[in-house]
Amino acid sequence: MVEPKHVRFVSRTTLYTAFALLAFAANSVLCRLALSRGVIDPAGFSAVRLLAGAGTLALLVRAGPPSRASAVPSWTSAALLFLYAVPFSFAYLSLSAGTGALLLFGAVQATMILASLRRSERPGAAQWLGLAGAFGGLIYLVLPGVTAPSPAGAALMLLAGVAWGLYTLRGRAVSAPLAQTASNFARTVPMILAVTLVAHRSLHLQPTGVLLAFLSGALASGLGYVLWYRALAALSKVTAAVVQLAVPILAAAGGIAFLGERVTLRLLLAGLLILGGISLVLLARPGAISTMRAS
Repeated sequence: MVEPKHVRFVSRTTLYTAFALLAFAANSVLCRLALSRGVIDPAGFSAVRLLAGAGTLALLVRAGPPSRASAVPSWTSAALLFLYAVPFSFAYLSLSAGTGALLLFGAVQATMILASLRRSERPGAAQWLGLAGAFGGLIYLVLPGVTAPSPAGAALMLLAGVAWGLYTLRGRAVSAPLAQTASNFARTVPMILAVTLVAHRSLHLQPTGVLLAFLSGALASGLGYVLWYRALAALSKVTAAVVQLAVPILAAAGGIAFLGERVTLRLLLAGLLILGGISLVLLARPGAISTMRAS
């Protein structure tokens, strides 16, 4: 029996989406796993990740069909990508996979939601309630206490999230997302090489650490972004934004499974506030929310 075309299309979209979300969560787990075992340093992890991502995306652009649209060189976008990747790695020196992903995801979505609301009409009561809940959850998560995350780690991850949110906003209207992402990754190479030169005395690269960073760059970043772009072709903006609520949950599950991390009551309550608040904002006014292309 021949499977209908629309069924095969839905199946591919579901697989692309599932793999992309797992890849986004894997970035947190792989980074935390590498740094917690001391098999690589943050600067080294960032360097290998960005170089592997740049190489993988360049190969995918070459292997793909010719496109009429081309990338627009942008050092600003590359700088934002760099400002996401490096603080992300240093933050995971002290954050658990789940906490880091929740802070990152919360900052990314908050940045994009605020930018979207700024361009649209005045937010409604439900949106204000959702924003209050999401920001309240972020504040509660980082408040001083026995189970609070490291202030430095939290600040670095929030910075990474804002940078990624701004990077994503800049790429919303890109006509050739794969080529543009490859171009942006390529432009981070001189930036990350400069960091490794400055931090060369503290570089610590063991084969296991290099492998984990390579997987983060080539698979979780490079291939993950490509499949996410393909999934976006069949997902509505609201669906694309809402399904990403699963990323912090998947990262926390990965932390439990591979790192033996524990979910604290603070993380659980903050997660409910942040993810619930973001969901309320997204669903209250779907047309005002922009699609987040990658994390």
